[in-house]
Amino acid sequence: MSARAPRNPGADDVVRLRVQGRLAILHSGWLVVFATVALCAVGVYCIHIASALRPDGLAPDARKQMLFAAVGLVVALACAVPHYRWWLWLTWPLAALSVILLAVLILPGVPASLVTPRNGARRWIDLGAFDLQPAEIAKMAYVLATAAYLRYRSNHRTLLGLVPPAIIVLVPMALIVAEPDLGSSLLFLPALVAMLVAAGAKLRHLIAASSLGVVMAAIVAIASLFFASKGEYPLLRKHQVDRIQAVLDMASGDDRFADDRGFQGRQAVTLVGAGGWAGHTDDRSRALIHFSKLPEARNDMIFAVFANRFGFVGVAGLLALYALWVIGALWAAARCKDAFGRLVVVGFVAITATQALINLGETMGILPITGMTLPFVSYGGSSLLIAFAMVGIIFSIAMRRPEHFWRESFEFDDD
Repeated sequence: MSARAPRNPGADDVVRLRVQGRLAILHSGWLVVFATVALCAVGVYCIHIASALRPDGLAPDARKQMLFAAVGLVVALACAVPHYRWWLWLTWPLAALSVILLAVLILPGVPASLVTPRNGARRWIDLGAFDLQPAEIAKMAYVLATAAYLRYRSNHRTLLGLVPPAIIVLVPMALIVAEPDLGSSLLFLPALVAMLVAAGAKLRHLIAASSLGVVMAAIVAIASLFFASKGEYPLLRKHQVDRIQAVLDMASGDDRFADDRGFQGRQAVTLVGAGGWAGHTDDRSRALIHFSKLPEARNDMIFAVFANRFGFVGVAGLLALYALWVIGALWAAARCKDAFGRLVVVGFVAITATQALINLGETMGILPITGMTLPFVSYGGSSLLIAFAMVGIIFSIAMRRPEHFWRESFEFDDD
């Protein structure tokens, strides 16, 4: 088995950043930026109407979200201007930093003033001005790390060769699960699979490994439900099992726990359905959201707020914005012949799209509620800033034209 070199012949992996005269003004990165700004504007408005029945001016959380978005644009610009291959210098230090921060969350003896448990989870580090969620940093760091590992390799085209990249992402996943934050941990594997596909891994190997993972997850879920019926929780925590049971209750029409474990999910589904075809006026939607007492309306359940206000037509427009974001990013990946740049974009797309799909699924009662936010729309500081950093890196990749005489990445002779 031999692989054609995916590098510019004679170029150093990191140092030679050939940028002179190769920048494009019009490129697909602008589609990503447009969709990002539009989604952020939608988010600020939905946070505003979810914050209070009759707010005096713009709600405080909406103002904070606007500030986060403004800072995010600066972060995106800072990531877009330098050549994206400079991230090869920062990849492993950033990955190590994210592991350290994740470890701080779960280490015993950490002061409660620094890491305050919320709803039984230790996910945030209090920095005073805002709360830092290390899992958000880990998502970006380990896409970069996986891309850096795969960029000039071909061993991932064997079944055993899938083990090293899997280990790269299993380290942060294990720490995130221990917080516990099962939702964020779910984003790493789809990103890994997407990057392996883009890197030329054989589909039969990926299907076999993915099938094994699905079977193991199903066994854990079924076993957890069995133990829960006996009042025991050796595998998943009680609130995680309750969320699985809530989805099963809704699917079977069991209303016995509608005011308990199924309350958040049922209220979200009710608000989405009440939006109808074209939604409600601002005042009516605000009242419906307020009196529904929907938990986490600004965060996890922001899609229910949007769907109630704008209805099916608005939802179609929201999905179109996400589709535009994905298309613009994948277009940039397709034009990029550099292996590192291409894999980074694919990883960022996989994480963002998977996160959006999971959030929509849990809001509509299809999936268990995991605490997953809706990218660019849900309220949050660190999540929004990291998302803007991803946008900046994608833009940096999109605006740099492929170098002359650079072979296509991941072309293998045995294909």
